[in-house]
Amino acid sequence: MPRRFPRASAPAEADRLRLALDLESLSTMNLAQMRTLWSKRLPRPYPPNLKSPEILRGLLGSKLRAKVEGDLSAIARKKLREIEAKSKTGEKVDFLPRLNIGVRLEREYKGVMYEVDVVEGGFSMRDRSTSRSPRWPAS
Repeated sequence: MPRRFPRASAPAEADRLRLALDLESLSTMNLAQMRTLWSKRLPRPYPPNLKSPEILRGLLGSKLRAKVEGDLSAIARKKLREIEAKSKTGEKVDFLPRLNIGVRLEREYKGVMYEVDVVEGGFSMRDRSTSRSPRWPAS
C-alpha cells in the first residue's frame, strides 16, 4: 500500500510559501526538472516509466500539496477504492451527492432567488414537487 502523508494540523507559513512557489514553477518545468524536484521534495522515487510531462505535473502537484496540507481522509480513500472497483467491473458509478431531507438549496439568478427544499421522495420548489433533481436556470 502506498505511503500516506499525515494530515498536517497547521502547515507552517514557510511550507505554504514553498508549496506555492513549487506549484507555480511546475507549469514551466520539463520532465527532467520535475523529476529533480520530486527527488528533492518527496520521500519516494518518482515513477520511472512515466514519460508524460502533463501527467507527471499533475501527480507531482498533488503529492506536494498532500505533503504540506495533508492527504485524503480515510473515508475519501475508501470511496475512491469503491469507485475504482465498480469501474473495473463495468458497474455504474453514482457521483451525485446525497442530500438529507430538510436541506434547502438556494440560488439567485437575474435578481430572483430560487429556493428548493429536499423533501422525502424528491424536491419541492414553490409548491411544485418532483422526484428529479431541480432544474436551475442557466448562468
